[in-house]
Amino acid sequence: MKSVLLGLAASLAAPVRSTFVVQCYSRLFDQRADPVISPGVASGHVHTISGGNGFNFSMTYEDARASQCSTCNIKQDLSNYWSPKMYFHAQNGSFLDVPIIGDNDGGNMGGMAIYYLTRGGPNNDKLKAFPPGFRMVAGDSSKRSETDDFAGRAVTHKCVGGSGEDTKHLPNEKCDQIRVQVTFPACWDGKNLDSEDHRSHVSYPAEGNFDGGACPSSHPVHLVTLFYEVYYDTQGFKDMWYGDKQPFVFANGDATGYGYHGDFVNGWDIDKLQEGLDTCVDGVENCAEQVFGEFNSQTETQACKLPAMIDEQVTGALEALPGCNPVTEGPEPASPAQNCAAPKLMAVATPEMAGYVDVTSKGYKYIGCGKDNAGDRTLGEELLTGDDMTVPKCIDFCKGKGKQYAGLEYSGQCYCGSSVAADRAPVQGSTGNCLMKCSGDANQVCGGADAISLYEACSGGACTNAAKRMSRRLAGLERTNAGL
Repeated sequence: MKSVLLGLAASLAAPVRSTFVVQCYSRLFDQRADPVISPGVASGHVHTISGGNGFNFSMTYEDARASQCSTCNIKQDLSNYWSPKMYFHAQNGSFLDVPIIGDNDGGNMGGMAIYYLTRGGPNNDKLKAFPPGFRMVAGDSSKRSETDDFAGRAVTHKCVGGSGEDTKHLPNEKCDQIRVQVTFPACWDGKNLDSEDHRSHVSYPAEGNFDGGACPSSHPVHLVTLFYEVYYDTQGFKDMWYGDKQPFVFANGDATGYGYHGDFVNGWDIDKLQEGLDTCVDGVENCAEQVFGEFNSQTETQACKLPAMIDEQVTGALEALPGCNPVTEGPEPASPAQNCAAPKLMAVATPEMAGYVDVTSKGYKYIGCGKDNAGDRTLGEELLTGDDMTVPKCIDFCKGKGKQYAGLEYSGQCYCGSSVAADRAPVQGSTGNCLMKCSGDANQVCGGADAISLYEACSGGACTNAAKRMSRRLAGLERTNAGL
């Protein structure tokens, strides 16, 4: 239900003269990753990352276009969008992660809405699609004081369930949700796909409005205006306030809100985006449906997940913000993060490993997390349920029935069948939505909501090779995490 609220809230809050919206109903993961600012290494603070599952720590346009799925709804858009994670700074000094509207106990189901605003300024400039390899950042992570320039106006916060006012700082009142918004520069120098500070190749307008004025001569190419909107679910913390200041802080240590920021890496089908910008002018209804056609369903976007690429806790109760970011309240800019933990990246982390249980000795191999539907089961030939369900128990049951496939769902349900339809099979490069622990063994995964952990019968060399391949990957992870 909450994930539906994300889309509803986004539509109700649509800025004036918006055109089409990329709805990211979910996110890939929460991770200290930022291939724009910190390519190839763990970044200084945790981000919530949405978009195509080609995302990696040193990604390229080709990586983005190679995505097999996306947490966002427009199929032709395989871009990545991210912004800082929010935490509650408790009175005892610990930090609790704040969910995004749509999250549940099973995983990262909440995402963000990205508005593509076709605002050509006073001269009605023709808008150019983002070129391949284009990337940019809006906002300044180190900022801790209010400014009234266009960049300062581009970041705002709204207290939903409170005053409802837009403020540049985090609201100092109890809110049901805090809606955070960041508007990106839409004027480009026409030459550089990126810049040393990841901002100089783009610019806010020279005059007029920060999201619709005339471009300066130094940045004459007018792009579409990106507008991120994220709803942080703060209602559950209302009874935990203390002192005379609001208790929330972003992952970069920012307790003011002035340092909120967003990153964008282009992964669009360029021609299709250009068609959208040319067609979706203000006042055209149902434009996105006309231009982009078929969309990823909410279920499909929520099944697109990546495994953790850093062995580090970023949710739950934490003694310190990951990356050792001290909480700062300004007005002086924050110093660069110490990044004292500096964890190594998991060199062999793969989606196939999420939920993996080795049952090759029983003649079955794990093939990944597939899709299911209560009205039309992926595996509907045999069923076993119980509060003591484990992967081996399900395998034994389906093997006894002579079935090629075994699948587990909702912690305690085991299904068997002879085939898996192509549209139900695991998506390459995605962990899927198999996030529920088995009712009989909390160390094993038994599917999820409309998500089924799938095992396929194997024999001889196929089983042996599957076991060896996974053993090598797990051994590689252990070596990486041990720092060897």
